[in-house]
Amino acid sequence: MPVIEPYGAAHAPGRPDLDGDQGFQSGHMNRDSNRIRILSVDDHPLLRAGIAGLIADEPDMVLVAEAENGRDAIEQFRRHHPDVTLMDLQMPEMDGFGALEAIRAQEPEARIIVLTTYPGDAQVVRALKAGACGYLLKSALRKELLSTIRAVHAGRKALSPEVTYEVAEHVGEESLSPMEVRVLQMIADGNSNKEIAAKLAVSEEAVKGQVRNILSKLSANDRTHAAVLALKRGIIT
Repeated sequence: MPVIEPYGAAHAPGRPDLDGDQGFQSGHMNRDSNRIRILSVDDHPLLRAGIAGLIADEPDMVLVAEAENGRDAIEQFRRHHPDVTLMDLQMPEMDGFGALEAIRAQEPEARIIVLTTYPGDAQVVRALKAGACGYLLKSALRKELLSTIRAVHAGRKALSPEVTYEVAEHVGEESLSPMEVRVLQMIADGNSNKEIAAKLAVSEEAVKGQVRNILSKLSANDRTHAAVLALKRGIIT
């Protein structure tokens, strides 16, 4: 697992001592404060159960909460202040990007690891720019999850090897403009150039010019090929 870019000293939120009748609870909280406190966010219960099983066997980790969508993730983060949050991207109500940005706005030092099935470089870069500290493919959870959690908690950023390769593959390439991304999304949605022109209130020739730029930047053979490449890279959804 490549580990890159120093991020800062590891931080574990302090836990107040409790006295009297709450002594047992105090001891329990103090034990948890010495472990990496984790929030797991995914809309698939079976995946959350798998993650919980992996964490349960680790003496230096504890799962403090779970969430099934982005809105719930924000609420659980406010309530538990985990050391590390595991965040799916594709979820109902609010996706992982929205939750990631909202949590980081509340807590700039929040350490969040993206868990996804998509290795596309554009999506990886977007997640890192939004403040993710790690990016891990779900297919590699059993092999890489625990080391990734420890690396991120220790203040480093970590990417799956496959993700690192995808990002490196496209370094230096000219990126699509916002308008080109919009046109490409409409192509992927099945719109013709004429339909795109009508929806954007521009000439069909202007749309054709955008399409030519898209094909050139993506090294695509045609409109369909461009849409497939963009979906694979995470440029569009």
